[in-house]
Amino acid sequence: MQTDSLDTIYRALGDPSRRAMLQQLADARSLTVSELAAPLPLAMPTVLKHLAVLERAALVSRHKTGRTVRVTLQPAALTEAMAWLQRTEAFWTGRLDRLAVVVASPRPSGPPPSEEEPP
Repeated sequence: MQTDSLDTIYRALGDPSRRAMLQQLADARSLTVSELAAPLPLAMPTVLKHLAVLERAALVSRHKTGRTVRVTLQPAALTEAMAWLQRTEAFWTGRLDRLAVVVASPRPSGPPPSEEEPP
C-alpha cells in the first residue's frame, strides 16, 4: 500500500463523526445517506462532506438509485490499513519487551558513579 493512501485512510479515521459512520456501516453494511445521518448531530451538508472524505479514502462507496443514495462500507482499505498496523505492532512489541527486561533487571548497588566536574 502506498504511503499517500495510508495517510488518506488514517486522516479519514481521525474524525469521530466519520468513525461513527463507519461503525454504523459495519453493523448494517449498507445504508441510505439519510439513515446514516439520522443518529448524528450534524447537518446534512456536513454529513455529505464527511462522506466525501470517506469515499476519497476508499472506505465507502455511494450508489444512486433514483433519488436514493446508498452508502456501502468498503472493507478492503481497512484491511490494508490493519495489515500496516500489525506490522508496526510486531516491530514495537519486540522493542518494548526488550525495554521491559532492561527496566526490570536489578540495578547495581552502591553509590552512583561520580561525575567529574568540567574543567
